[in-house]
Amino acid sequence: MGLLLVIVIGLVGFIVQARLQRVFNKYSKVSAPGNMTGREAAEKMLRDYGIRDVRVISTPGKLTDHYNPTNKTLNLSESVYNSNSVSALAVAAHECGHAVQHAEGYAPLQLRSVLVPVVQFSSMWAQVVLLVGVMMVESFPALFWVGIAMFAMIVLFSFITLPVEYNASNRALAWLERSNSLTPVQVEQAQITLNWAARTYVVSALSALATLIYYLGFARDND
Repeated sequence: MGLLLVIVIGLVGFIVQARLQRVFNKYSKVSAPGNMTGREAAEKMLRDYGIRDVRVISTPGKLTDHYNPTNKTLNLSESVYNSNSVSALAVAAHECGHAVQHAEGYAPLQLRSVLVPVVQFSSMWAQVVLLVGVMMVESFPALFWVGIAMFAMIVLFSFITLPVEYNASNRALAWLERSNSLTPVQVEQAQITLNWAARTYVVSALSALATLIYYLGFARDND
């Protein structure tokens, strides 16, 4: 049952990701008022919030946009940085939302940052420990439980990420409307784009949880 759930959620994730690509591409063809680019929108939003120490830079790839709190850089993908579309402004403002969270000490973001080193270690080694644990489940069952604990940290991180992402989107949409960077109709289009982006995080969290349930079921069956 656990494995079936993992497969079903994986299929849902594929559908959601495909839908996000279609929505992003659709609103990439809609120009924002004044032809403001993603870079310009990000810089303006940062100024409006009084944030002067974050650099807006371009990063390769598509939908690779992210805010790096370590070096305070707002990294915008090529399809966002120089684009003046609704999709570009929505994504740029969303990433600015993370910078604002950082500046204001938003608690879920702080907690996620604390967990980053643990999750990076777990992501690197959890599958190895689980695989070895399966092979040694009869002679050393505790090892599999260590792997489960490591994977559980990944699951926890995935769920802590959800309020961080939704809050950043809410901040982005509020600013886009308040600053008149987009028309009311375009704000709704930006909301659709960001909602589909957020759903990818929901599916990712549910997938991780389903996988954890599968591992727990395997451990229980082999007690």
